[in-house]
Amino acid sequence: MEQRPNIIWILCDQLRAQALGHAGDPNVCTPNIDNLARDGMRFGQAVSGAPWCCPFRGALLTGRYPHQNGVTATPGRLDPALPTVTQPFREAGYHTAYVGKWHLGGSNQMVRIPEGERGGFDYWLGYENRNAQWDTEVHGSGAEEGFRLEGYETDALTDLFVKHLEAHLETGAPEERQPFFGVLSVQPPHDPYLAPDHFHRGRNPASIRLRPNVPDVPWVRERFANDLCGYYAMIENLDWNVGRLRSALRRLDTDRETIVMFFSDHGDCLGAHAQQQKSSPWEESIRIPFIVGRTGGGHRMKTGTTDAVLNHVDIAPTTLGLCGLDVPEWMVGHDYSAHCVHGGEPDRRAEPDSAYLQQIPAKGMAHSVNRPWRAVVTRDGWKYAAQPGQDWLLFHTAEDRYEMANYVFDNAYRAKHRELRERLEQWMNETGDEFELLPVR
Repeated sequence: MEQRPNIIWILCDQLRAQALGHAGDPNVCTPNIDNLARDGMRFGQAVSGAPWCCPFRGALLTGRYPHQNGVTATPGRLDPALPTVTQPFREAGYHTAYVGKWHLGGSNQMVRIPEGERGGFDYWLGYENRNAQWDTEVHGSGAEEGFRLEGYETDALTDLFVKHLEAHLETGAPEERQPFFGVLSVQPPHDPYLAPDHFHRGRNPASIRLRPNVPDVPWVRERFANDLCGYYAMIENLDWNVGRLRSALRRLDTDRETIVMFFSDHGDCLGAHAQQQKSSPWEESIRIPFIVGRTGGGHRMKTGTTDAVLNHVDIAPTTLGLCGLDVPEWMVGHDYSAHCVHGGEPDRRAEPDSAYLQQIPAKGMAHSVNRPWRAVVTRDGWKYAAQPGQDWLLFHTAEDRYEMANYVFDNAYRAKHRELRERLEQWMNETGDEFELLPVR
């Protein structure tokens, strides 16, 4: 019987799908992430169904929507009584490990996470939240008193993650080792937009090529061109650490047995439509990179790009599917593993035709949407969004990637408007979400 593969999640914070070399961004060089995409399957329509830190993370670990698991805002606390993705992994004999940013302890500060509230991971070494890349303290397994990271956060957390993998792989003969499910969770490229100095060199605001949907307004262009300098420096540092981790897997001779899944919790508008950060339904906020690859290749891995509309609740089921494990009934997402490995073809008729997006409470920060909203995005490139009691957005992103043409009040698109409005209501009914939608007209 073939040994079950190891799994690694590389989870970063606030990296939009568009800001990578293979996605066509001219401002950044990401050879290691690009190579991972080349070696595996890229989900070009992956979305963050709740583009805000805690709601995404709660959905990620439980496989349930934010309004179903209770983590609807940031900060938010994950109920320790809820089962997480670690449960089926541990039942299947996996060693589970989590290193880095947690942000499910109900705080935006550096609070201690009790041992019983760490998602069921066998090994947990992390922190709640900090947003200070050179001043982060971690605590957890073997270090309950905590210690300050040395140097830049992404570098230090990668070191700690690799060190734990080394310790795990040294136990027993190769044929006796537990397969592992490991999570490396880093804060960058979340603001503040700062990276080690050498990643900033040769980059200045005047050289940044802004996206076409950044308005020609002086304060917008000046501010976000400056922010983007740091953002891209952070991404290139992250890319360097992805390369270091993949090299470590080769050095540890576990590369061909390990599937690496690279993704972000949400994107960052960075001036698109004059918006900042996340929590809005614009493409730069909701679209996330999602790559499934194997460093050593592997005869079962597929390569290419799929148009499957993968959402945050689908990540845990897909991960379990990659390991040949059954998806628990309490997970509501879809298993897309057939898109990634040979041995069977995806049943497209059984897959969701769209993804359901939510901003449950108003976030209320400057230069961001200050109301709750719900939205649906379809596999063929349509998007409809509503605020409480009113229509808001209707885009065909397949032909309007920068969302410049809003058809929501255009009579020529009334039928499509109605169709998407009804699909959104269907998602609400299926998931038990309450939201004030306009009646269909």
